[in-house]
Amino acid sequence: MALVEIDNISKNYQMGAIQVPALRNITLSIEEAAFVSFVGPSGSGKTTMLNIIGCLDKPTKGKIIVDGKQMNDLDRKQSALFRGSVFGFIFQAFNLFPVLTAYENVEYPLVMIKKEPASNRKEHVRKVLEAVGMLEQKDKRPDQLSGGQKQRVAVARALVTRPKLVLADEPTANLDRKTAINVIHLMRDMRDEFNTTFIFSTHDPGIMEAAEIIHTLEDGQLTHSSRRPLSGKEGEK
Repeated sequence: MALVEIDNISKNYQMGAIQVPALRNITLSIEEAAFVSFVGPSGSGKTTMLNIIGCLDKPTKGKIIVDGKQMNDLDRKQSALFRGSVFGFIFQAFNLFPVLTAYENVEYPLVMIKKEPASNRKEHVRKVLEAVGMLEQKDKRPDQLSGGQKQRVAVARALVTRPKLVLADEPTANLDRKTAINVIHLMRDMRDEFNTTFIFSTHDPGIMEAAEIIHTLEDGQLTHSSRRPLSGKEGEK
């Protein structure tokens, strides 16, 4: 069974007396351990799609099932609990706490969401930081890190709760091309190691070559889907 099943969803936003369509009649499925990118110009509906998949918003019509659970049926509290147990989020602005170290930023979800005992947290946080190449910088605060290093910390924070699904909204928007490609490949490596499903959005055509499955959105409609199996560090040239 697919990890994500999207059945004929549409999303409209009310602006005064006018309804503005953000998504229109989209149907697709996403398998476990997939590495998926939604691409398209700004305003095409990419962020809305990720918000609906991530249980941050609800469709105006249609249904969405994630990990066997019907998202439409969840109230606000149930949605929050489900997000904490299933999802990891990576934001283009990093959203790291400026007063916390890299280690503390990664540890935070284990304390606040998973309520994991301190005896279990240290080893797991160190392991994830090591996996993203940031263990040596664990005691640095965000203002002491480069953009690429901040994004690696954000990836580690998204993975530390062992989510089934990671959603990354424009995760490379603030990075140079080389760092962006390296971060994308890092996420693919994490997918291979932890069997995590990754869904990210981008409007940068240069990043598309790193994706395996590409869904193209235009004006809220799914216009094209393609599969591109990759191996090694293809796309880093």
